[in-house]
Amino acid sequence: VQLQASGGGLVQAGGYLRLSCAASGDAVSITTMGWYRQPPGKEREWVAAITIDGDTKSVRPSVKGRFTILRDSAKYTMYLQMNNLRPEDTAVYYCNAATRDMDPLMGDYWGQGTQVTVSS
Repeated sequence: VQLQASGGGLVQAGGYLRLSCAASGDAVSITTMGWYRQPPGKEREWVAAITIDGDTKSVRPSVKGRFTILRDSAKYTMYLQMNNLRPEDTAVYYCNAATRDMDPLMGDYWGQGTQVTVSS
């Protein structure tokens, strides 16, 4: 499985961005996809996850009500709609994918990361 993330950029506080993560290769084996982020000088943290059928999704409390995780199962693509962005959302965002034999919240497959910078 290969993951290609895109959509990062520089935005002012209160703005929005939409990240995308396209899966290829053995994408049909994916059961869960998710997003992680790594703020400057901090550890990588989980942000959101969604099952490939879209039935189950969750986001971390600090982004609830602002971030929405979506997927297009036909295209094996996942999105993270980020609204009302805050400076503390500044981080490199990574997409993640798991297959049936992996931890659903942290699979073995990672995208290359996309930078999100929110200015105050």
